[in-house]
Amino acid sequence: MTVTQDRGAHGPFTLAVCAEMVFRDLPVTQRVRRLVDLDVQVEIWDWTAHDVDALEALRGEGAVYSSMTGYVRGGLVEPNAVAELLATAEESIPVARRLGIPRLNLHGTGLDGRGLPVVPVHEVTGAMWLAARDTLARVAELGERHGVQFVLENLNLAVDHPGVPFARAADTLALVSAVDSPHLRMMLDLYHAQIGEGNLIELCRQALPWIGELQVADVPGRCEPGSGEIAYPAVARALAEMGYTGTVGMEAFASGDSTAAVERFREAFTVTG
Repeated sequence: MTVTQDRGAHGPFTLAVCAEMVFRDLPVTQRVRRLVDLDVQVEIWDWTAHDVDALEALRGEGAVYSSMTGYVRGGLVEPNAVAELLATAEESIPVARRLGIPRLNLHGTGLDGRGLPVVPVHEVTGAMWLAARDTLARVAELGERHGVQFVLENLNLAVDHPGVPFARAADTLALVSAVDSPHLRMMLDLYHAQIGEGNLIELCRQALPWIGELQVADVPGRCEPGSGEIAYPAVARALAEMGYTGTVGMEAFASGDSTAAVERFREAFTVTG
């Protein structure tokens, strides 16, 4: 089968699904095959946890990978953490190239296996903001040298990621716009934004020039669109009207059957007329 970057093209958007969160009873390679069959692109997280050779081989079966975590350790502020982040970001780039991945995801600090900060931060100072901006400028330069795009993801503090600095969408927008490089954009996660900030359509409108990819899950529960309170069909229509034509990734658990969850996601982001 010929690999095509048209995988997941659906109306104005390209749809992707996180292989870490669906078909969880299967090995990751089988999850990827299921997502290929469902005609969506595939997100992965920490590449060091996977058999990269096996994932690369799946490209020959039609797999198209949308994004992956773009660092292994480190953070945006403390000098030793910055050095680790930059070093492991550079180590991640050859893997991204092997897998054809265009976007490498970053967070405000290093996260453990439960998504909690390795070093929690409960007060962000002005000096920390300046350090984070400078680090991200160096990340953008790294992306420019290697022809990849890094994306900074917003997270929520109330439910999933307490103690993460620069977590709100407003924070990631401020940092990304301050760096002002096409090699650094936002990974705007609307699940996290709904918990922390709300007003999702206006948030998308404000962030539009800086969005590298959108991620979605419903609230509460972090399951597929249609399982909770967010009116995702209305969000999808608004995104189309404001001219967004990029990737929308379902980073969500399945509330029941994984195939049905992917189909609900596709239905929510089908924009007609």
